[in-house]
Amino acid sequence: MRAPRLAARRDQAPHLTYFRGIGLALKPRLAKLLRAYGRHRHDSPNFVQSFEPTSIERLSKLVSCPGVVLLSSASSRPWDFVKAGDPRTVADLVTPKGLDWIARFARGIGPDLSLVIPRDKSGKLGTPTRLVRDAHAKKLLVHPYTMRNENSFLPLDFRKGTDPAAYGDAFGAFKVYFEQGIDGIFSDNPDTALLARADLVGK
Repeated sequence: MRAPRLAARRDQAPHLTYFRGIGLALKPRLAKLLRAYGRHRHDSPNFVQSFEPTSIERLSKLVSCPGVVLLSSASSRPWDFVKAGDPRTVADLVTPKGLDWIARFARGIGPDLSLVIPRDKSGKLGTPTRLVRDAHAKKLLVHPYTMRNENSFLPLDFRKGTDPAAYGDAFGAFKVYFEQGIDGIFSDNPDTALLARADLVGK
């Protein structure tokens, strides 16, 4: 007998709300694994992360390890909000009121880099936002994503040469983000991130 196929739209498949809707709730399974390996405590050296804030909220009732709400572009809406009819966007969540709500159940946020420092129309870094300061005021950690060394991913003012695959001034870009007071950063080049951070701390 052929196993049934599970079909999902591309915008649904990665989301916990989708799996819960088809009877495959993942949070209880994850919580069980975390408890089995002693990684469920408030001081556990691991984060649980999701682009769905209510998933982190629900998981916080099952385990105490640090939860991080991932935040996409300002105009986007988390899929759990879409399904629930919640009109809030990420722009609403990065306000002091939104951060206060997140701080009730999460230890930190993982915002898109543009929410920390937006780029102007030319692709250069613009004026930093208040997000890091506002999040820290709510005692939330801030781990933005994602820094990469290649020119094609770097802000225009940190690119070198014309080859999009060549490395640009990644150290300079990392320095600017670290100077905002972020607590960590997602990177495809963790060695560069660590060296850039060590260089900044050593000065």
